[in-house]
Amino acid sequence: MSEIRVRFAPSPTGKVHIGNIRAAIYNWLFARHTGGKFLLRVEDTDIERSTPEAIKALFECMEWLGLDYDEEVFYQTKNVKRHLEVVEQLIASGHAYREERTSRDGKTGVVTMFRMPKEGIIEFDDIVKGRMAKKAEDVQDFAIVRSDGSPIFHIANVVDDIDQRVTHIIRGDDHVENTFKHICIFRALGAQVPKYGHLSMIVNQQGKPYSKRDGAAFVGEFREQGYLPEALFNYLLLLGWNPGDDREVLTRDEMVRLFELEKVHVTAARFDIKKLQWMNGEYVKRMPRDVFEAELRRRVASAGLSIPQGFDVAFLADQMQVRTKFLSDMPDSIAYFFTDDYAIDEKAVEKRLRKPGVKETLEDMVRRFSAVAPSDWTAQFLEALVKELSQGGGMGPWVHPIRVAVSGRMEGPGLFEMLQLLGKATTIARLQKTAAGL
Repeated sequence: MSEIRVRFAPSPTGKVHIGNIRAAIYNWLFARHTGGKFLLRVEDTDIERSTPEAIKALFECMEWLGLDYDEEVFYQTKNVKRHLEVVEQLIASGHAYREERTSRDGKTGVVTMFRMPKEGIIEFDDIVKGRMAKKAEDVQDFAIVRSDGSPIFHIANVVDDIDQRVTHIIRGDDHVENTFKHICIFRALGAQVPKYGHLSMIVNQQGKPYSKRDGAAFVGEFREQGYLPEALFNYLLLLGWNPGDDREVLTRDEMVRLFELEKVHVTAARFDIKKLQWMNGEYVKRMPRDVFEAELRRRVASAGLSIPQGFDVAFLADQMQVRTKFLSDMPDSIAYFFTDDYAIDEKAVEKRLRKPGVKETLEDMVRRFSAVAPSDWTAQFLEALVKELSQGGGMGPWVHPIRVAVSGRMEGPGLFEMLQLLGKATTIARLQKTAAGL
């Protein structure tokens, strides 16, 4: 087999949708798995909407996700002369003709039409969907050059695929009808027809195409929300493919080694934001500890907070890495370690503190904690103290109110690790203040 060459050919007319970038991921993995080439073609013929900003956003998105390409970027607008030369060939061979047409807005002009065969079957073996066939007579002639002389997607797409020597076209199944047309253009030009693989749509929980109405739908939005590129890449890969076992979190090398286009699912892929959030947390857990700690320090500093001298940041990182789903959640989730001016979760206060006996419990803990020697102020000692109080009946009546009293939150590190990090003086002061307000 000759070298496999695939392409990602987005129209940079705005933000990059996750459906488009999933197609890019599949193309990239297919090329890397087979030792082929992954090409980037910018289909920028929509001059008004294909702005430099949109093209820049496309490049940033691909770099962020690690989608490197193998040859120089191919800009479709630079091949327009070639498109029109091919159109003239089609007219000369009788496969295309010019026709005067009136547009919807009432303007009349001459367009160039591709002449579809009037008999026979158009068919191809889709790598994903299997055998696809359609009667030629069921596909009407279609325009390939506008009245203003500009080539339309159909002809530009096919000519560019020929010029880039594309062997496999992997794209969304919304292009299936276009494929029947494009196959006829390839044949009219005497060119080798590439192999096609059409990917199922990404749908919402109701089974409808996933869009902005369902939440974040563009790659940039996920980046802004704090998702890691590795997590988004991994999750989008699993929307329509799996390694054949129960593994879900995969390294990039494993993805390349295991990916086979023939194993892509035919059915629509349902987007599950909770699953993506879980996966992001899994990738946070797998970050090198020093990288996570550096992120913690950077985000605390960027929020204008100062880490006290002698504060055990490494210990805090140990506690938070296994509990953090989004790096962007920091520093809000740990601000109470570095300032007394932190946000209070009123629902937590209502649920854990505004109950009979809580005020007395906190006051009792102030007395007991005050008696703890500074050298004994450790998570292990404090946990043993509360466990003794509970007499085997469960530590919830002490743990929950103490946590909210000192942090204003219902979640975070283990309570006793939290108290160790806060220190004796801060813990007692906050317990006293909270009890006084009840």
